[in-house]
Amino acid sequence: MKQASNYILLVLLVSFYMSATKASAAIVEDDSNKVNQLIAKGNNFAEKTFENQRALDMYNEALSLSPNNYEILWRLSRTYVDIGEHLPAKTDAEKQKQLEFYDKSLDFAKKAIDANPKGAMGYIREAIANGRIALFRGIWDAIDLVKQTKAGCEKAISLDVAEPSAYYVLGRTNAKVCEKPKIIRWPLGLGWANMDDAIKNYEKSIALRPNFIMYRLDCAKAYIEMDEYGKAREHLTKIATLPKEDEDDDVFRKEALELLNQIKDK
Repeated sequence: MKQASNYILLVLLVSFYMSATKASAAIVEDDSNKVNQLIAKGNNFAEKTFENQRALDMYNEALSLSPNNYEILWRLSRTYVDIGEHLPAKTDAEKQKQLEFYDKSLDFAKKAIDANPKGAMGYIREAIANGRIALFRGIWDAIDLVKQTKAGCEKAISLDVAEPSAYYVLGRTNAKVCEKPKIIRWPLGLGWANMDDAIKNYEKSIALRPNFIMYRLDCAKAYIEMDEYGKAREHLTKIATLPKEDEDDDVFRKEALELLNQIKDK
């Protein structure tokens, strides 16, 4: 009789354990589905309707359910830059607010790298945040950040050779540093920058994402800097035919048209 009672108790315990395990798995699955849904909503706000604050809200809600999620962390880094670059920056207080957004972007990029050291997007977002902060402070007052931007792009490319934004940021870094003569840059450890590499990386980013207007606009500017007006015109002319993929594309189209008119006789 005692053996029978023990058997029944064992069966009940096993049944309870299995039920609890299934319930726990269901909760985890429900949370995972909710996280994916929130990320998808955030992506729509960030990439389609360009409602950056609403994107931020979605990603933050997803983060509360999955605090170490790489896909959320790098998207938060992206969103803080997207918001920051559109903030007013006329007064000291406004500038400080903008810098705070870039600092938050950098913080989330580092968290993304910690969460997934093999993920290219963490390094790309770190490079972009570093680049934004360097431009904000003035690249000649933030030389270490410029070097970190370059290193971040190169690390991202080593992990994913097909990510266009890494090549674009690397190209832009070369172009910005080249605004100073090499003889001045060399003692600062910035002698590596050159316009040929800027153009090469811009063209690589365009080859990987041909419809992204910003890539073509900056590439055209680099060609103009090198007096290669025919190649600049090709990109500037193409811009008018491209779909809108970024919230600033209307501004970029206008700038492209103005540049095209400026070089029409060159």
